[in-house]
Amino acid sequence: GLLVGEEELTNYVLGHEFRHASRDYKQLGCNHENTAGNEFLSHPFLDVVDISPEEAPFEQNNEGSSLYNFLYPDKDLLPDDKEMTIFDHLEELRQRIFVSVLAVGAAILGCFAFSKELIVFLEAPVKAQGVRFLQLAPGEFFFTTLKVSGYCGLLLGSPIILYEIIAFVLPGLTRAERRFLGPIVLGSSVLFYAGIAFSYLVLTPAALNFFVTYAEGVVESLWSIDQYFEFVLVLMFSTGLSFQVPVIQFLLGQLGLVSGDQMLSIWRYVVVGAVIAAAVLTPSTDPLTQMLLAAPLLGLYLGGAWVVKLTGR
Repeated sequence: GLLVGEEELTNYVLGHEFRHASRDYKQLGCNHENTAGNEFLSHPFLDVVDISPEEAPFEQNNEGSSLYNFLYPDKDLLPDDKEMTIFDHLEELRQRIFVSVLAVGAAILGCFAFSKELIVFLEAPVKAQGVRFLQLAPGEFFFTTLKVSGYCGLLLGSPIILYEIIAFVLPGLTRAERRFLGPIVLGSSVLFYAGIAFSYLVLTPAALNFFVTYAEGVVESLWSIDQYFEFVLVLMFSTGLSFQVPVIQFLLGQLGLVSGDQMLSIWRYVVVGAVIAAAVLTPSTDPLTQMLLAAPLLGLYLGGAWVVKLTGR
């Protein structure tokens, strides 16, 4: 309603100033549509003289404004028209944050109730290789269970957080933006959980096996329980985040910043970038873990580039 064209603004101002004059002419029996030679009353600006100042802004037709037509060339792209004050927005934001915190807190408590089972599950990739875990300080295992419960609770509560974020921003999006919001959210969620599964099933066992094999016959593998889970949890979450590459590519393609052909043309630089990103994201320094992460990153990038190209971007 704030996108008022130049002509509409002039209509409103002149209508407000000459409203009483128009009524005087009408009382004298003068009709500007039927009175010839009366340039003042036949002026097109006086077409809105019967509209009060309170009603004028809501009666205006913004379709004649060049700025309005530039921002909304297709009227179907307009978002839902629902007025909310800043306090309404803040209240809605407060409620959604409260629901998100409550969901994550409940998930953390549930994970803490089964924390020992979760720890046994996360120890599985290296247990078969004869590694023993030690508690090197008082309370180390307790704080480790809190850390594992926190990570797992955040992971389980993330769909609720994502839902609340989408519900908050969706009314402000146009219909065109909503059409590709669904694929982005779904693809991002699937890729994140796929990255965590890949880390648990492939990346973590390979990295830990490298460390055990390298030290075999020289030292006995007695690992700190806290440092082990610090390594595993960071590796899993960093892998899940790195799997978001196709989502970023899709966004860039939809915005028209980069085309699919341009993405494919720089594949040599992407290879180097994938190796560097793998070295930064993995908590270990062994080359095997870095290569195992760099390979899927490169594959995801090439797949994302082809998706952008197939969508015509």
